[in-house]
Amino acid sequence: MTRYHATANGNVPFTAEEEAEFDAAEAAWTADADNRKAEKERAKRNRLLADTDWRAGADLTLSAEWVAYRQALRDVTAQAGFPNTITWPTKPSE
Repeated sequence: MTRYHATANGNVPFTAEEEAEFDAAEAAWTADADNRKAEKERAKRNRLLADTDWRAGADLTLSAEWVAYRQALRDVTAQAGFPNTITWPTKPSE
């Protein structure tokens, strides 16, 4: 499919070099999709962990459920389908 530059004089088709450059950039973007998804999911995991940090203070004792939940969050990136298929752990009840 021919791509065009919009100019004051109308649309001007890309040169062969511009087409190749655009195709390479598009391929690189597509190839990096898993990395972008992984970064997004790690950020979510980090937010969920940060939300529970107060429970792990030196003057508090974590229940086994909270210890397991926090460990499961840390292990999210080791799941076989990461980053496209993630089984998020269930937060324990208060």
